[in-house]
Amino acid sequence: MTHTALPSAPDLTRLFQPIVKGVGQAIGDYRMIEDGDLVMVCLSGGKDSYTLLDVLLHLQKKAPVDFEIVAVNLDQGQPGFPKDVLPRYLTALGVRHDLLTQDTYSVVKEKTPAGKTTCALCSRLRRGVLYGHARAIGATKIALGHHREDILETLFMNLFFGARLKAMPPKLQSDDGTNVVIRPLAYVAEADIIRYAQARAFPIIPCNLCGSQENLQRRVVGEMLAGWEREHPGRLTNIARALTRVTPSHLMDPELFDFASLSVTPAEGDKGFDPDDYPGREFLSGIQELGMLG
Repeated sequence: MTHTALPSAPDLTRLFQPIVKGVGQAIGDYRMIEDGDLVMVCLSGGKDSYTLLDVLLHLQKKAPVDFEIVAVNLDQGQPGFPKDVLPRYLTALGVRHDLLTQDTYSVVKEKTPAGKTTCALCSRLRRGVLYGHARAIGATKIALGHHREDILETLFMNLFFGARLKAMPPKLQSDDGTNVVIRPLAYVAEADIIRYAQARAFPIIPCNLCGSQENLQRRVVGEMLAGWEREHPGRLTNIARALTRVTPSHLMDPELFDFASLSVTPAEGDKGFDPDDYPGREFLSGIQELGMLG
């Protein structure tokens, strides 16, 4: 299948390059896509999933592995959902696509107490429908558009409000073991996606059709991260990199590291400091001879 080429303007190419680099690195690091995969790209109509689709279509032509792509969108029954936007866009792009319809909107509205955000339940129901469709079409990977800031926001949400050191993994297996979810944008900064999406002028579908208010806690955490990056450029890169360089023995989870077995046997005595093993023993011997140690 041939695809419509992406715009080749120099500015767009310059904006696209760091995104492609980050996605390529993440795919390689976590072996996200392999030869023969059918990758189901979940397209919401937002900037992130549009960008993800662009990058995967680009890599499909350039990568040394052969894989197929199918774009999937779920119409959840929100009032005002523009049903024609994605079919028109994907048809013009020449991309295989499936458009699903499942009224989860009514369920969410019925089950969510007044004043509470609907996002958690909405996401859970949407995930169930998409997982089922992936199994039905034989998709071997489900690609989601979460980027670096999504992962870091989740890390701090769990830290501040859940007392857990947990984020979004770049690759995971669903609880029932039947789906593998990948997040190829895991290394990509949201600012890069915003600039690229604006240049591409994607037909964005807003995520407020259900009338739900944004999760206030997540927004506060997002603003905190954005403030850090403004005041200390590169801080978010360092935090994200730290998630890939974990030292379990220097944390406090006894299920992650066997602290209980750490001991010094009586025969060894106190090995905290042994002059015979000390790298500077020659210097130590010298000052002993001079009587400097008493």
